Amino acid sequence: MHRSHCKNSNGKVSYLESPERRKEFSSEQLLNMIPLKETDSILDFGAGTGYFSIPAAKRILGNVYALDIDAAMLEIINEKAIKEQLTNIVPVQGSMVALPLPDASIDMIIASLVLHEIQTLAPLLQQMKNVLKKGGYLICLELEPKGSSEKAPRITMEEMEHEMKDIGFQITEKFFPAESLYMLVVQKVD
Repeated sequence: MHRSHCKNSNGKVSYLESPERRKEFSSEQLLNMIPLKETDSILDFGAGTGYFSIPAAKRILGNVYALDIDAAMLEIINEKAIKEQLTNIVPVQGSMVALPLPDASIDMIIASLVLHEIQTLAPLLQQMKNVLKKGGYLICLELEPKGSSEKAPRITMEEMEHEMKDIGFQITEKFFPAESLYMLVVQKVD
C-alpha cells in the first residue's frame, strides 16, 4: 500500500484511530514499556495520524519528529498538536528510505507497523542507526505473519532480529504485547 495515495487515507485514518487498535495495544502501554527519558528527542517513523507522536510529545521536553510521506497525515498531526497546545512536534514529510535528519541527532526511533512495507530493510536500518545517538534505541512494532496464505507483506520476529543484528544493533528486549504483535527494543551500542 502506497501511503501517498490519498484515496486510501480515509480508511487508513479510521483504522489508525480505531478503538480496536487502542484496545489491542495503546500508545500509552508502549510508552510505559520503553526506556524513554524526559530529555529525549524522538523520531516517529511512519507517524500516520500521530498515534504515538502526540502522547510521546506530552511526556518529553525534547522534540518529536513525526515523519510520514503523506502530507495529509502530517496535517492531521499538526492540527492535533495545536489543539493539545504541543509545541515540540516537528512534522517531517520525507521518504521512507531517506531520512532527512542529521546523524547522531535522535535518542529514540519508534517504527510501528511500517518496516514490513520497506522492500530492502538493511539500507534504511543503517540510516536509522546513523541518525541515532550512541546508546539510542529503535523500537520496532510489527505483526507476526499468520501463515503462507497471508497476502499482506509481513516480516517474522526472527527475520527482524536477524536484520537488526546484521546492522550492528543490540537487541535489549522483546515483548509480545498483543496477539500476533511483537515488539523489539534494539540499541545502538557503538
